[in-house]
Amino acid sequence: MRTFVYFLLILALCVWAGGIIFFSFVVAPTVFATLRSQDAASVVNLSLATLHRIGLSCGVLFLALTFLVELKRAKPLRALVALMVLSTAVSQFGVTPQMQRIRDAVGGSIQALPSQDAGRAAFSRLHQLSVVLEGVTLFAGIGALALLSREPQS
Repeated sequence: MRTFVYFLLILALCVWAGGIIFFSFVVAPTVFATLRSQDAASVVNLSLATLHRIGLSCGVLFLALTFLVELKRAKPLRALVALMVLSTAVSQFGVTPQMQRIRDAVGGSIQALPSQDAGRAAFSRLHQLSVVLEGVTLFAGIGALALLSREPQS
């Protein structure tokens, strides 16, 4: 039982962190390099929402599993994964809807707006916050994986 739970703990973190890496370094840049700005934004938004749902599911699974087996580093692991869940939830339910409202208000490409436009500036700030939140999630996930890899296997 311990081995299977341990496997699921690792899998949950790898799926989540791996998804962030793939999205950030493959999906988003490729989509913006090949599609029109508005189409790229739509694909990225849908992909990010799916990534967030997967991440939140992995986080809830991970936290639940930590109560099924004895882990020497359970508290720091739970804290890191709780940070991941919180960052993801803030991004999905706080930042993303605000960015969408700005897109809807603009009615076109954010990049088509003048650089001094208030809507473009607000969108840029929110985008930077989104990037920071994904970074926090990724680094917390890597930290959790590092801690989990040091867990005794008895």
